Amino acid sequence: MNVEEFRDFCLSFPDTQEGMPFEGFFKNSQSILVFYVGKKMFCLFDLDKFDRCTLKCDPNFVDELRGHEGIDKPFNLSPKHWISVDLNGDVSWELIQDLVTKSYQLVADGVLRKST
Repeated sequence: MNVEEFRDFCLSFPDTQEGMPFEGFFKNSQSILVFYVGKKMFCLFDLDKFDRCTLKCDPNFVDELRGHEGIDKPFNLSPKHWISVDLNGDVSWELIQDLVTKSYQLVADGVLRKST
């Protein structure tokens, strides 16, 4: 999997937008690409490194997922609701796709609930 394949996968979900909200604000975060549903993030990663992604996660599964090799606490986001996934290690592409899909669904469900 390369950065373009991963980007295309994230953009394949309905109503998904992408952006680089930290560009110009934080020197070490200028190449962070973020995927949104509405105005809520569900996935982000560094375009320059493309070594990890950060995903929204159901708090009930965070500890269980962190038991897997390659899944850890996120950098600079709440460890109760977010996980960091190693994109170049032992985490399979199938598991990464599943985690991204669940992250999208979790955020999309929240956005939908707020709009009704």
